[in-house]
Amino acid sequence: MTAHVRGGLPVGDGAALVDRMAERRAGVGDPGALVGELRRALVLVPYDRGGLWTAEFGGIRWVCGFTDEAALARFAEERAVVEGAEVGAASRSWEYAVFRGARLLDEVIPAMGVPAGVAVNVADPDGAMLFPPVVGIVPDGVAVDADADVPGGGRAL
Repeated sequence: MTAHVRGGLPVGDGAALVDRMAERRAGVGDPGALVGELRRALVLVPYDRGGLWTAEFGGIRWVCGFTDEAALARFAEERAVVEGAEVGAASRSWEYAVFRGARLLDEVIPAMGVPAGVAVNVADPDGAMLFPPVVGIVPDGVAVDADADVPGGGRAL
C-alpha cells in the first residue's frame, strides 16, 4: 500500500534540484548552483499538528521538505513504521503545503525564531541534502555563522 498525500497546489518538477543534490553528493557541481536550484524549486512541506513538519538535530530546527509526492510518500511510509504500522502501510493521510524554496529560506526560516534550515528528501538516504542556516543559504540576520571570519579574509559560505 502507498502512503496517502494530499496537497492543494500544483507541484513542479523537482528533478533539477534532485540532479544538483546528486552532483554535490558525488563531490562535483557548484554549491551556489545547488542553493539557486533550491530557491527556484517547489518544495512540499508536510503539516504536523497544524504547523509545518520539523525535526530538531544538532541544535538546529530542520523544516522537512520534499521534491515531489513520491519522496513525501517514502517519508510518510517511514513515519508509519515508526508509528507502529506495517512496512508499506500508510498510517494516515498527509497534507502538505507547497513553497518556492526562496520563500522557505527568506521568510519561513527567519520567522521560526531559532536556528533553522531545510532538510530535503530525508527518507532517501542516498538522496537527502541538508541546507543549514549559514551565510549564502539563509539571510545573514539568521545565519549562525554571520559573524564568523574565514581564514584568509571574507565570510563563510
